[in-house]
Amino acid sequence: MQKLVNLDLLDRRILVQLQRDASLSNAELAERVGSTGPSVWRRIRQMEDAGVLGATVRLANAASLGQTVNVLCHVRMRDYSAECIEQLESFIRQTERILECYSMSGEWDYVMRIVASDVSDYEQFLMRVMLKHSSIAAASSNFALSVTKYTSAFPVV
Repeated sequence: MQKLVNLDLLDRRILVQLQRDASLSNAELAERVGSTGPSVWRRIRQMEDAGVLGATVRLANAASLGQTVNVLCHVRMRDYSAECIEQLESFIRQTERILECYSMSGEWDYVMRIVASDVSDYEQFLMRVMLKHSSIAAASSNFALSVTKYTSAFPVV
């Protein structure tokens, strides 16, 4: 289990701002949180070293990339051998259109968020790729009608 990192008020303010806009310059960030550039830079490095902050990325617009269909796909495994699990999880990590995947308790073994350009594109992927994978016994798909909320920012308490 990962150790909880103790963050003070300034660390928390920095973290909130970075989750909103990681492209801020060090000077802009320092101004927003009421600190100095060197102090903010040092604290960011400490949070990176502690594992609080990961990679800095830019979020792409799905519609601009023609990926307008969001599917939540539940998957049941064929068997639960270590080899089967590793094959499936390797496939998931290597498949770009699978944006998120969670191992689940309950009726289904995994739930994935998969993007596609349209329903036909998803059907082709499901029938010709997913269901052909030797580790997958069954899948059930739910199509998102709209996005009510999407964020990558964690609450900072």
